Amino acid sequence: MADILLDPLLSGLNSLLDYLSQHVLTCLIPAFFIAGAIAAFIKKDAILRYFGPKTKKYISYPVAAVSGTVLAVCSCTILPLFAGIYKKGSGLGPAATFLFSGPAINVLAIVYTAQVLGYDIGLARAVTAVLLSMVIGLCMSVVFRKDEERRASEGSDVKMPSMGSVQEDRPRWVVPSFFILLIAILLIGSSKLDWVPKLALVYVLTLAVAVILIYFFYKDEVTEWGMETWDLTKKIFPILIAGTFVVGIIAYFIPAETFRPYLGGNSLPSTFLASIIGGLLYMPTLLEVPIIGTTFGYSTGVMGGGPALALLLTGPSLSLPSIVVLSRLMGAKKTMVYILLVVAFSTIVSFIYGQLFG
Repeated sequence: MADILLDPLLSGLNSLLDYLSQHVLTCLIPAFFIAGAIAAFIKKDAILRYFGPKTKKYISYPVAAVSGTVLAVCSCTILPLFAGIYKKGSGLGPAATFLFSGPAINVLAIVYTAQVLGYDIGLARAVTAVLLSMVIGLCMSVVFRKDEERRASEGSDVKMPSMGSVQEDRPRWVVPSFFILLIAILLIGSSKLDWVPKLALVYVLTLAVAVILIYFFYKDEVTEWGMETWDLTKKIFPILIAGTFVVGIIAYFIPAETFRPYLGGNSLPSTFLASIIGGLLYMPTLLEVPIIGTTFGYSTGVMGGGPALALLLTGPSLSLPSIVVLSRLMGAKKTMVYILLVVAFSTIVSFIYGQLFG
C-alpha cells in the first residue's frame, strides 16, 4: 500500500528535481532578470500606441507581432491587455496579432522551450508565432472589414501617450548594452561549456552589468527592475514547480507511450489533433514545456515535432477559459473565426515543420 502512494510521489519528485537541476540556475534565473528588465525599462504605453486602426499596417502588425517579447506578457495577462487595447480603439487585426503572438514569444517561454525541448523547436516556435500572428490578424481584419471600418469611423486611434524607454539624458548605448550583457549571461550560462570557463565568463559579464547599473541608472530604476523581476518570479515560478511535480505524477499513471498512436510521428491527423488539444487545454506559462516534453513524450521521441509545435502554438493563445472570455470581449462570431484560423494555420505550419525537421 505504501508503495502505491510512494512511487507516484517519487516520480513527481524526480521530475521536479530533474528540471530544477538542469534548467533553473543556468536558464530560468537569467531569463527572469531579462523579463524583469524588459518590463521595467521598456514602457508598455510606447508600444501599445501603435495598435490603432489608423496606424499603417506595415507598422502596427510587426509591432503587435513582436510586442509579446517587449511586454513580457504571459497567458494570464494577455487577455486583459487585449481587452484594454481593443476597447480603447485598437484595430481588430493588430489586436488579434498581439493576442496570438504575445504569450507564444514571451522571452521566458522561448528561452525555456529552446533549453528543454531543443533549439530547433524553440526557434521554430518564435518564428512561426510571429509570422502566423500577422497572417491571422490580417485575415481577421479582412473577414470583419465592415465592422472595422465602422469602429474606425466612430472612434479615434488608441489614446496612449508617447513615451520612450527610460531617462532621455542617458547615453543611447547604455540600455542596449545592458540587455546585450544580460542575454550574453543567459547564453553562456545555458551553454555546454565546462563550469570553470562558464563561471569565469558569467562573473566578468555580471561585473559589467553592475558597473552600468552603478554609473548610469538611478537607484529607483534598479529597485523597479528588482520588483518587476520578483513579481514575475512569484507569479510564474510556484506554478512551474507545482506543475512540474504534477506532470511527473501523471507520467507515472499515464506513460508517454499511451499517446504514441495519437500524437506519434508527424502525420496531418496527429498534428491536427495536437492543435485541437492545445486549443482546449489550459497550460500556465512555461508549464507547456514539461507537459509536451514529459507527459506527451516529445523529449523521449514518442511525440513528433509537428504535433509538439502545434501544441506550442495553440496552447498559449487558446484554452476553454480564454475562449469564454474572448466571446464576451469581441462576440461569438469573431471568436469562432479566430479559433478556426488559429487551429487551421497552426496545423498547416506545424505539419510542414514536422515533414522537414520533425
